[in-house]
Amino acid sequence: MPTALITGANRGIGLELTRQFKEAGYDLIAVCRQPSQALQALGVRIEKDVELTERASLENLAQRLGPVRLDLLVNNAGVLRPSSLDSIESQLDDFRLQYEVNALAPLRVTSILLPHLKDGGKVVIITSRMGSMGDNSSGGHYAYRMSKAAANAGGVSLAHELKKRSIAVGLLHPGYVRTEMTGLNGDIGPAESAAGLFQRIEELTLETTGRFRHANGETLPW
Repeated sequence: MPTALITGANRGIGLELTRQFKEAGYDLIAVCRQPSQALQALGVRIEKDVELTERASLENLAQRLGPVRLDLLVNNAGVLRPSSLDSIESQLDDFRLQYEVNALAPLRVTSILLPHLKDGGKVVIITSRMGSMGDNSSGGHYAYRMSKAAANAGGVSLAHELKKRSIAVGLLHPGYVRTEMTGLNGDIGPAESAAGLFQRIEELTLETTGRFRHANGETLPW
């Protein structure tokens, strides 16, 4: 039975990914700060009280995993806060938070959990097409766009570095999903988004490592 670890698994897309990977026969480790009732109802292993921006918390998570070996690591946790040019000085904390969670955390989690990843495994970063410069036709959302662009850059570097262990890296946009992060606005629900992401993750190989793709299979511009 393959083993997957998913961050931000207590709600939204992370919860649905946990549900769908479990239904597909994976052994799941759901990482979060505080588990929701919906997550607890899935009957998977839950590692709570994990703060992705704190090294000590991540190292403690690695210790708690013990001898567990991972076939799949999904860096799903993210944060979206409003940001604008005219109020950047008053929003610097929100800028930093989004960079810490959206861009740095996937690298830190991957680095610290790397000894647990099997050769030939997979690492996925749930990113956003809002990090695409080629697709940016509206501007705004400075902090979120910048943090996701940085996440994409980090993911491409990971793809190159982890090839030596035959670990494929996927950079996946979930779509515009109705979750708490989007204020329940969006084109699709978490279950539909997770189904597309599941397919993209299952088909991920070293031949497609480092690519930036939509959950629907579309290749996205950088």
